[in-house]
Amino acid sequence: MAIQLSSELLDGCVLGLLMHDDYYGYALTQKVQESVSVSESTMYPVLRRLKKNQLLTTYDEPYQGRNRRYYQITAEGKRQFSVIQSEWRDFKIGIDKMLGDEAGHE
Repeated sequence: MAIQLSSELLDGCVLGLLMHDDYYGYALTQKVQESVSVSESTMYPVLRRLKKNQLLTTYDEPYQGRNRRYYQITAEGKRQFSVIQSEWRDFKIGIDKMLGDEAGHE
């Protein structure tokens, strides 16, 4: 059984990647897949929701005769990423304590 990623944590993964660079959808999906198991069919609804919530914006760039849609984090997305980062740290410390990770003990 694989551990499932919550939607908020997946949002954090996407926003975290976009803090460093803009990505088009397929490349962003591949970057996320380097670290966690997620399907393309999962990623595109996440991107649409983040855009709808004004955490991302998009722009198109021509590539080999067609356009690629790039995703870019907004100022609100950066604020939300900071919130998710903080919540993740607290969550991770709690889980590490329960699972016996010595780094999580004080």
